[in-house]
Amino acid sequence: MQKKPVPSHYALPHIGRLEAYAPGEQPGDDGWIKLNTNENPYPPSPGVGRAIMKEAGAVRFYPNPKSTPLREAIARQFNLQPAQVIVGNGSDDILNLLMRCFCGRGKAAGTTSPSYSLYPALCGIQEGDLIQIPFARDMELPVEAIAASGANIFFLTSPNTPTGVGFSNERIAEALESFPGLLVVDEAYVDFANENAVPLLVRYPNLVITRSFSKSYGLAGLRVGCGLASEEVIDLLDRVRDSYNVNSLSQAAVIAALEDPQFYREVIDRIIDTRGKFLGELRRLDWFTYHSQANFLFTEPRNGKGKSGPEIARGVVAFLKERKILVRYFGGDALTDCFVRISIGTEEQMKALLETIELWQKNNA
Repeated sequence: MQKKPVPSHYALPHIGRLEAYAPGEQPGDDGWIKLNTNENPYPPSPGVGRAIMKEAGAVRFYPNPKSTPLREAIARQFNLQPAQVIVGNGSDDILNLLMRCFCGRGKAAGTTSPSYSLYPALCGIQEGDLIQIPFARDMELPVEAIAASGANIFFLTSPNTPTGVGFSNERIAEALESFPGLLVVDEAYVDFANENAVPLLVRYPNLVITRSFSKSYGLAGLRVGCGLASEEVIDLLDRVRDSYNVNSLSQAAVIAALEDPQFYREVIDRIIDTRGKFLGELRRLDWFTYHSQANFLFTEPRNGKGKSGPEIARGVVAFLKERKILVRYFGGDALTDCFVRISIGTEEQMKALLETIELWQKNNA
């Protein structure tokens, strides 16, 4: 009997060369202070649980295939038409649909660097070329380089990940004016920022905005995101969208969350207040820290001798992990490999983190 090839033999040739996206660590036991994946430290609106319980009896039926009631609720939130909204299984789903439609052989995608590390993985699946425009340390938006990139579609996180730096609508408008392709502004963290790009949609048909309900709404486990764009772009995305891509419990939960804006305004304000206080503590320690408009801080650790660098950053991450505190290290990039990213938790969690950092400094003086 002839020996058959291993199953991987049948895969498309480029799949074996792909580097999969690596999410932040998810511990399997209790007792951790988890500040590595930018989750909301507070529970969602009580209305969310009630909506899920009410919908639970109907899970034997398929969900609304286009999430139509949720699209309508989101459209009302942003003063748009429902035809300008698409809903996905997290904003990652929307990013994937955009790559399916606008990236492939001969159609390059562009990103800034550093940025969200999912983009290269999605681009690779499409066998598209990825053009990366590096940031300088001042994190000024490189409008001219974006315009000249040659990309068919360009992904811009604002606020940026992992630095948390936000970009003004004025600068984003300049990019929209000069870039000849489709500009995607990934606003996963924008509820913690000074402004958002939604007002630009009426003027720029080449703008797409993606949003997440994981961060400010505290619904990361339900996996819901949305895209806002022209009706033409949404129609194209719907052509490649998976059927029933958002389950019925998640649809009901997000509608309930949108109906409780005061609850979320208070949660967001609390996180922003904690962010400001902890930023002050990091600067007291003489750690260079970017002014964040997200629910995290990107900071350059210094040990008790005042030294910084990749080994110092990795050292504090390891020290914290030994004491069941998770933060995130981003190596492999000259702009990020001396830094750590710290999600904003509760006041109590940030106090425990600060005390542990000070202990690490004392041990490394």
